[in-house]
Amino acid sequence: MPLPAQEHDARSVAVVIPCYRVSRQIADLVARIGPCCHAIYAIDDACPEHSGDALEAACDDPRLTVLRHTVNQGVGGAVMTGYRAALADGHAVVVKLDGDGQMDPALIPALVHPILAGQADYVKGNRFFMVSDVKAMPKGRIAGNLALSFLTKLSSGYWSLFDPNNGFVAIDARVLAHLPLDLIARRYFFESDMLFRLNTLRARVVDMPMRAVYGDEESSLKPLRMIPHFARRHAVNLAKRLGYSYYLRDFTLASIELPLGLLLTLFGAIFGAVTWYRNAGAGIETPTGTVMLAVLPILVGLQLLLAFIGYDTANAPSEPIGPTIGPPSR
Repeated sequence: MPLPAQEHDARSVAVVIPCYRVSRQIADLVARIGPCCHAIYAIDDACPEHSGDALEAACDDPRLTVLRHTVNQGVGGAVMTGYRAALADGHAVVVKLDGDGQMDPALIPALVHPILAGQADYVKGNRFFMVSDVKAMPKGRIAGNLALSFLTKLSSGYWSLFDPNNGFVAIDARVLAHLPLDLIARRYFFESDMLFRLNTLRARVVDMPMRAVYGDEESSLKPLRMIPHFARRHAVNLAKRLGYSYYLRDFTLASIELPLGLLLTLFGAIFGAVTWYRNAGAGIETPTGTVMLAVLPILVGLQLLLAFIGYDTANAPSEPIGPTIGPPSR
């Protein structure tokens, strides 16, 4: 019997699995989900292989519920459907697990432990923790993840996290209920967008070291190819986060350091470039005082920007909000 919405069993764990072209792997994956999980939501995202039908035919697990999309909504859209179902049934922690078998369900207890212990609001896997594990990862994926990780650090404010596109995550349902699920990205950007949204709530996010298994499945996410598309969206989220954190919700010395540092750096760079171009064209040697007039603002501006980055790094959320957060506004 499902629990009433928002009345959470303090230990109940649900698993959400987006299913798209995983008909060969999905049944085995579900069979390996241990008794620590109380419900399994598999979302057939208009899969051309009918992964949902294949799963129902091969699995009789009473915990399983197959949800179907008539139109493909992307991995993020499928996950949001699963999140809503888990919230409606009153589970305390919701785990997202990819359907391709690259994530070991045996790690779920370790993934949810920090949340159940009141130590974190959101836990995500990190495949880069052990150097020996990284060697088995495709080189293109390593390079792409390095770039995407840096962009995510900038836009989300979680500077200590890595491997942002890792889809093995767990979230406190009390925090999940406060997220604007309708606004979170529907395609592959949704993991990074989730981190941005979590920062707006000041939720504590931690990494969990894990190993990924790379078989003969082919991931449709190509990190190197996604960098230009993701960069634009990260820039938008960065602007929003800075506005929310440093000018809307609070105003500190860092709120002054950022714009002043940008202005001084830009002024020095533009003034120096224009002066050098004019003097070079006229064959005139640039006076030392003029050079210093360009260099000094750049040096001061960079110092201010470094001070801001130091403050922003230290300002990452460090306390879980799940135990104290109130009901979401209606």
